[in-house]
Formats: sequence, structure tokens, C-alpha cells
Amino acid sequence: MMRSISKHLALMSVMAFSLSLAACGPKENANQGSRAGENKESNGKVELVVWEDIQKSAGIKDAIAQFEKENNVTVKIIEKPYAKQIEDLRLDGPAGTGPDVLTMPSDQIGTAVTEGLIKELNVEEDIQSIYTEAAMQSQKVNNKVYGLPKAVETTMLYYNKDLISEEELPKTLEEWYEYSKKVTDGKKFGFLALFDQIYYAQSVMSAYGGYIFGKDENGNYNPNDIGLNNAGAVEGAKMIQKFYKERLFPSGMIGEQGINVLESLFTEGKAAAIISGPWNIEPFTKAGINFGVTKLPALQNGKNMSAFIGVKSYNVSAYSKHPDLAEKLVIFLANEENSKKRYEVTKEVPAVKALADDPVVKNSEAARAVAEQSQFSEMIPNIPEMNEVWKPADSALQTIATGKADPKAALDQAVKTIKGQIKAKHSGK
Repeated sequence: MMRSISKHLALMSVMAFSLSLAACGPKENANQGSRAGENKESNGKVELVVWEDIQKSAGIKDAIAQFEKENNVTVKIIEKPYAKQIEDLRLDGPAGTGPDVLTMPSDQIGTAVTEGLIKELNVEEDIQSIYTEAAMQSQKVNNKVYGLPKAVETTMLYYNKDLISEEELPKTLEEWYEYSKKVTDGKKFGFLALFDQIYYAQSVMSAYGGYIFGKDENGNYNPNDIGLNNAGAVEGAKMIQKFYKERLFPSGMIGEQGINVLESLFTEGKAAAIISGPWNIEPFTKAGINFGVTKLPALQNGKNMSAFIGVKSYNVSAYSKHPDLAEKLVIFLANEENSKKRYEVTKEVPAVKALADDPVVKNSEAARAVAEQSQFSEMIPNIPEMNEVWKPADSALQTIATGKADPKAALDQAVKTIKGQIKAKHSGK
């Protein structure tokens, strides 16, 4: 699942920082299938294979054509859900049917490096410097570069302007709770969020003081310091549970189908506001919804809701037969010119600092929302131990949402499970 990118740069420099998301964007369609063929000579030319994200290949079509012409190569593009490409690489790479270049969320970088799935890149400092510091840092493990940022994302608040105006928007999550109690009738809803998933719930829990991994004195994540069941995390979980207890969220909006329920209700004009990410800008626009986007609301403690910043990257497969050419392609696809072109087509916010002030980006309401939210947000931990967090945390939140467990007990169990899995799978580190 994808979890997948501050002030409008001012915020947008921060956008740039911002952009460092997320995560994930969580929604993935795995129905595009075909595997890449082996690297081979095609009409006397070297063929490179690129795995691009679902419905995003149009954003690099012109850049690929230019690269083919300038380098006398053929490039084959195959679309796959970006958050699952690493799974396919584990099988297709050794089999010789994998890509030369792939894309993945930043929280998978540590795992990919540990497993030897992607190559270290020889990227000079002048190239690294074009990206926001946070976005570039997400591509490093032990100060070695393993990818270049293609886009950043974070969650934000979508609202239906036909149901609620910008001036009427509640400022805090508590005010949204009260608003929802007034308008929810079982068919129509006020505010909706996938709070049964840690990707979204952490935005509330961390604003109260919860955290996934603490950091040591050098700023490195400490997998032995888990704050998912501390007092702040529990307080945030209790706030989340109120929405479910009062039936302000539909009962079907839990588990894997939750994202489909949430998006359908918003598309059908049955929800005033939802939390989602930039990945829904295009589909909601095509659906003809009169919507606006803004940062997430604040909490009564005065802190703004947090969010995960996810960075999508281009990386070179360790199994590529043409690694130098593949690295050249990564640098080309992620440069300023092609990042801007890709943004114009896909609306994925670029991580290139100079584009923060570009009129095309700067005048985008979505880009501004991502940039503003980013100043309150945090990177998804990119260490391998993060893999042990998702399922136990989501399971705990679902028991909290369904009322099957007290928040403290559920989170205690989740942390116990996470620690056990880290010990079992990462104890050699």
C-alpha cells in the first residue's frame, strides 16, 4: 500500500521542503501488469526499461523521446503502482525481466538498499543542490545517494464548495467534529478521514506528542524508541475514536475498501470535506467536483495536524545491464526542465527548489496547500524497520475504530508486536 511528499515556499521553499509523501499516496490500482522484457538490443540500439507509476507515463513521454534521440537508445515505459514496484523487482530483477529505472516512495529506500535492490548513484553536488534539502536527504542512506526526487506530496483537506464555503470551514478538528454532528444523517457526512490507517491517523497522534521512531543525537532514527503508545498518541487515538463512536464516519469506511468509500462519497457530493493527497486532484477535477484544497485543521492544543511528507524518486535497479546509461536517464528525468513538464501533465508537485517560484507551480492551489501543510509535517521514516510498523499500527487503529479495544490497550499491543517483529527481522543490525 502506498503511503507514499512549508510556507508557500516561502511556503514554497518549504514546499520544496515540503516536499519532501508521502506517502504515499495510498491508492493503487494493480491492474497494469506486463513485465519488462530483458535489456536487449533493439534495432541495433540499447533498450532501457522504465517502470513508471500508474497513469503517470504521459508526464515523461516527451523527455523520454528526447533522451532516446540524444543517446541513440530505445526506452520502454511500463506502468506499475509505484509503491509496489520494489516487490516486483525482488522477483523480476534476478530473473532478468526487471527495469533499469524504477520509481518508489522514500520510505522504501532503506529496505531497497539493505536488500541490494538499487544502485548507489554517482551524482555530483551541483545536481543534488537543485532539490530541497529534505527531499534530497530522503534519497540518502549513510550519506550515499540512491535516487533523485521526482515529486513530493503530503495530505491536505479537500472541501466541496457547493456544500461549504472557504469562509465557513471549521478551523480545528474539534470544530469539524461538531460540524459533522450537525450535518451527518447516515447518507450525508461532514468531515471524513481514513483514521483507521496510521498514514492518516499519525496526523492527529503526532500533534499530541505521539511519534513512530525517536531520533538519536545525530538525527538518525532509533528503532528501539517507539512512541506510538505514549500519552500523546493515546490522546490522539481517543480523539479519533470519537468520530467512529458517534457514527460520523460510515461503517464501511474501515479497512482496505475504506478509501473507495471515502472517495465515492466525496465524488457524489455526500461529504463536505475529506483528507486526501495530491493524487486525487486530477480524478476529482475530471469528476466535475467544485472543490477547494487547504492545509489540515489545527487541534485544540494549538498545534496543527501533522502529515507525512512522501517523496517519490527515480532509482536505478541493481540488476540493470546498463547502469551508467540508466543513471544518466534518472538525472535527465529529474532535472528542472523535465520536472516542470511532468508537473504540468501530472500535477505532482516537484521537489526542485527553483520551481517553487515558477508561476505555473506557484499559482496552483494544490501546490500551495501541500507547501503550507508541509511546514507542520514530517518525513516518513526510511529505515527498514518502518516495514514492521504499518500492519500492526493499522490493525490497532481498526480495533479502536470498531470499539473492540481501548486506545491504550490497542496501541500497547501494536508496539509490542512492532518491537517483536523488529527483533526477529532486524536484530542483526
